[in-house]
Amino acid sequence: MSHRRSFAVSIIAVGALFGALGVSGASAAPPSASDASEVTHWNNLAVTTLAAVPGPDGGAPPALALNMGMVQGAVYDAVNAIGPVQHRPYLLETRAGAKASVDAAVATAAYDVLVELVSSAPERVPFPGRAGLLSALTSAYASSLGALGDDSSTRQGVAVGHEAARVMQAARTGDGRFGPSAWVPSSEVGHWQPLLSPTTGTPLLDPTGWVGNVRPFLVQSSSQFRSAAPPALTSAQWATEFNEVKALGRATGSTRTDEQTYLAKWWQSAPVISWNEVARQLITRTDLGAADSARLLALQNLSGADAAITCWDDKYHFDFWRPWNAVVGAGEDGNPATEADATWTALLTAPYPEWTSGHNCLDGANITVLRTFFGDDPTGGPFQITSTFPNPGGPAVRTFDTFTQPLDELIEARIWAGLHYRSADVAGQVLGRNVATYGTANYFQPVGD
Repeated sequence: MSHRRSFAVSIIAVGALFGALGVSGASAAPPSASDASEVTHWNNLAVTTLAAVPGPDGGAPPALALNMGMVQGAVYDAVNAIGPVQHRPYLLETRAGAKASVDAAVATAAYDVLVELVSSAPERVPFPGRAGLLSALTSAYASSLGALGDDSSTRQGVAVGHEAARVMQAARTGDGRFGPSAWVPSSEVGHWQPLLSPTTGTPLLDPTGWVGNVRPFLVQSSSQFRSAAPPALTSAQWATEFNEVKALGRATGSTRTDEQTYLAKWWQSAPVISWNEVARQLITRTDLGAADSARLLALQNLSGADAAITCWDDKYHFDFWRPWNAVVGAGEDGNPATEADATWTALLTAPYPEWTSGHNCLDGANITVLRTFFGDDPTGGPFQITSTFPNPGGPAVRTFDTFTQPLDELIEARIWAGLHYRSADVAGQVLGRNVATYGTANYFQPVGD
């Protein structure tokens, strides 16, 4: 953590600006109470905006997690900089006046980071909606500031929001985003082989193969929480997990039920969207204030970003074959308890190696943070998740009573989808939990701890 702290100090050079607007320290009068409506409003705008970016240009789930981490980290720093020091900053050491508008700070920090992310997204595939997204962000920002009035409080909030965004953008310059893919092709047994496009015959490669090489936000390195290796191909465990997904995960002729097919498709949804939706519900239900809400969303999304980085480091480190590779190539795995099937295809597919489950990595991280704030059985009753998968074969919106329920279901759902082996799902959740636990223990702590 110290390297980010020293970096933040070195790039803060706007003391005069904040002095003109009214800098305060820990002894200043506390800011007026601020609810979380603007925090949740801009969180929702951030999710919908960044998810609308084409996948190869930064909208695919692991890249979306990184982008959301940047937005929410900046929002946290902007809110945390106002008034008496309550929690440690993430990057921004400079403080603003106690009367600065929290809502103006939130809107400005989020807007600045979002505009930079959308504007700078590399056009690896056509991005015709870029101008529309930027225009919508400008309108939303004008609306947020227009509701506040042009006074000293608003101007102070705007100033600290700009600075929080600037520090975040500076810290992430040259961090490895959109660099080269980490994949090293191998024809050896047990290694992942990409599927081929049915129209062009070319390999379907990961548009986010660079994610594992990105500098993490909270953890010390992308390999700090590397998972244990997949089971040996000659082991009884491998045969058991192989035969389970072979029977349940095939596209046709599967032993899964109609409900299991529905759930497999329902969970083919971006976890970043799902868990930010849940966070907003719980923030509103519990009347969490702006400061605590900004801290929750920063910890949740920065942990999710590092879970994506760590998980993609895992994927390309192990380069383990997907079920559709393994079932077709089982005659070469040296295990007499597995049998090849050249006609086998999965219900759902993904363009990157198998080990570990990316969905479960992100779910594990997000839920660990949500549990820290709300417990496993959230106050006030059930929460809802809306699937982003088109036509999953049943209701898009489902209700859960505890966080244990989706975690348990996700392990099964990725097997029913033909995407993962059981131990890869379990390992993904462990990875996500480890990353989030580390982030919770080392960042955003109360001052003095």
